[in-house]
Amino acid sequence: MIRCILPAALALCATAAGAAPVLMTPDWMAQACAAWNKNAILTGELGDKWVKNDKQRGYKIVHMYRSECGERAPVEMKIEGKDGKAVCTYGGKPQVTPDYDVDYLMHATSDRWLEMGKGEYGPMRAMMFGRLQFSGPMLEAMSVMGPFEQFLLLVGQVPADTGSCPTGN
Repeated sequence: MIRCILPAALALCATAAGAAPVLMTPDWMAQACAAWNKNAILTGELGDKWVKNDKQRGYKIVHMYRSECGERAPVEMKIEGKDGKAVCTYGGKPQVTPDYDVDYLMHATSDRWLEMGKGEYGPMRAMMFGRLQFSGPMLEAMSVMGPFEQFLLLVGQVPADTGSCPTGN
């Protein structure tokens, strides 16, 4: 039995007890990155044109955050083309300033992220009704709606706690 008495040990105890990370924290994004790499639609269907539209940097960046938590604590996913696949090579604290000609920023309320993660509606409806705020190459995103939907479903596949906001990414 794990017993946590000191407040400083609570975070370690939660991890040891298998508690889900807070949604849109670096720990959560690392797990989302691993889930991306297990999804054949994301890795396969985005491995051609989409991932190559990167201004010859060798990667694309996706930043995300929960609207009610504010833009001060986004997380980042770095996607690179490897052997014809779109592979997530990093998920965590932002390291790169996005270039919205080729990169993406998305935010929604926690409730909306969870709805999209359950597949209650896809990206087209989410954007049309303002449930998902989006910056980046819109025409490119429209051309990959199937994989984009798979991306949103990652939110429902990676366990998360929405009881608090990320702090100090």
